[in-house]
Amino acid sequence: MKRPVWSAVAFAVIVAGLCGVADAGDRYITVASTTSTANSGLFKDILPRFTRKSGIEVRVVAVGTGQAIRLARNGDADVLFVHHRKSEEKFVSEGYGVKRFDVMYNDFIVIGPKNDPAKIKGVSDVVKGLSSIAAATAPFVSRGDDSGTHKKELALWREAGVDVKTASGTWYRETGSGMGATLNTAAAMGAYTLADRGTWLSFANKEGLAIAYEGDKRLLNLYGVILVNPKRHKHIKAEMGQTFIDWLVSDEGQKAIGDFRIGGKPLFNPNAPADTR
Repeated sequence: MKRPVWSAVAFAVIVAGLCGVADAGDRYITVASTTSTANSGLFKDILPRFTRKSGIEVRVVAVGTGQAIRLARNGDADVLFVHHRKSEEKFVSEGYGVKRFDVMYNDFIVIGPKNDPAKIKGVSDVVKGLSSIAAATAPFVSRGDDSGTHKKELALWREAGVDVKTASGTWYRETGSGMGATLNTAAAMGAYTLADRGTWLSFANKEGLAIAYEGDKRLLNLYGVILVNPKRHKHIKAEMGQTFIDWLVSDEGQKAIGDFRIGGKPLFNPNAPADTR
């Protein structure tokens, strides 16, 4: 039987189309990030803008900073986007990351019951506030998950001279969960907790809770983004990962971050230096 002349052409077109679909499916990167960037709604707001501009999909693994860094070390992410500068700089200095870029910041706040049983409203600094919580044995809920928030909290307890490891299971409880789940636990227990402002502003279950302390310069919460080193892991999508980083620190990306608000309040403040744009 004689084959139609057009069949070879049609076959070539179909194959080309399938290849195009495969190529399009490969245009994604994996970002290991914190729960705060996801729980706050930031990524849901800004990532579609990046994808429309670049054609690159961003798949986020939202975990605590410690776990995100471990994923990136193992080559299970192309980009690391977290908020514990000391750990980020170590990640780069040990050769797991290429370069750290400032992206944005907000701050940590102490959340607590509206009746403030430890009387920390109006204290002169956050360390005195935590000391008052410990002295009153008022319930405190920790994330206990090696996240950036957890690392900051532990550093503040050390500064206050409080051994929370010994107190664990009494007035001090660890959830081993993300920020949203920890805030829910604090609401259920009538407990204090340390939270990032972005997640608090987007948190719906505020019943019985309020900001108990804010404003100490020690509560500054800086976020950095790093390309995982392709010399460590050959499969890292370095070009697309760097495209994402370049967009985040560009005027367009910084504006997208600054424009993200809830109730008219910004959740994050862009702070990429002008010379990185």
